[in-house]
Formats: sequence, C-alpha cells, structure tokens
Amino acid sequence: MNKTCPLLLVSQAGERLKLIADSYRRLTGRALIADGSDSESALWSLPQVVLAHGTESDPVFFYGNRMALELFELTPDQITRMPSRLSAEPLQREAREKLLQRVAQHGFIDDYEGIRVSSTGKRFRIKQATVWNLIDEHGLAHGQAATFGEWEIL
Repeated sequence: MNKTCPLLLVSQAGERLKLIADSYRRLTGRALIADGSDSESALWSLPQVVLAHGTESDPVFFYGNRMALELFELTPDQITRMPSRLSAEPLQREAREKLLQRVAQHGFIDDYEGIRVSSTGKRFRIKQATVWNLIDEHGLAHGQAATFGEWEIL
C-alpha cells in the first residue's frame, strides 16, 4: 500500500488533516502528532487508527489513515464514500449515536469502547477510543474524529 495518504474527497485535504490534529490538541490538551510535523504523513503513519467524518445529515468519512484502512479492510476510495454509521453493526448503531451526542456536548471523550465491523464482516471491539469534535479556531464545527490503538478481534 502507498506510504503517503492517498485520497480525500475535498480539495482542501491538508487543511482538514491539520484540523484533525489541531482540534485534538485544543480539546484534549494532548498532541496527536508531533509539533511541526506534516499532518498528512504523520497522521497516515500513526501506529493507531484515525478516522474523521463530516457534518452531513448522514456523516460520511472523509479520512481514514493506514491503520484504519487495514482494520476496516477498505480502500481509500471506499472509506471516503462510506457513511460512518456503517462502521458499526446495526444493533450497535444506537449506542454509537449516543456516543456522538456525548461528544457533541462535551467536546471529546476518551473512554469509548464498542464493537465495529470491517467491510468483510470481521467484528472487533475497540477500546479506550478518543472521539472529538472537529472545531476550527473560529468555533465552527466540521465533523468528528476518533482515534484508538487498542482493539480485539472477536
């Protein structure tokens, strides 16, 4: 697989990737990537999953890093056309919606656990996920993102 981040749906890909890292720091007080690093290559090569979706009525992923693509068994083109709700099993979608409401209210959470499913039906439990709002420096919402480094194949 390509070693650089291959595809985003939007022309301002660099700005959206920077927003993922900047929002994480602003809301959690922690760094997702090293200061001064190139957001695109740093997010792509992180040894943990990073996913982000927009603000559509049925939000669609606009980013998944290398680890996300491997775990969810998707290509960059597939993930950037996938509504984020489809990353959860149908019975888990209500719990996922409650999670997103919690994040919307508090800015971020860092204790999420839940079951997800890959494109081939492989089920896995994510652990200690951080989910945060993508908020720019003007306070405008651009979606939500998640990162996690622990999962268990079920």
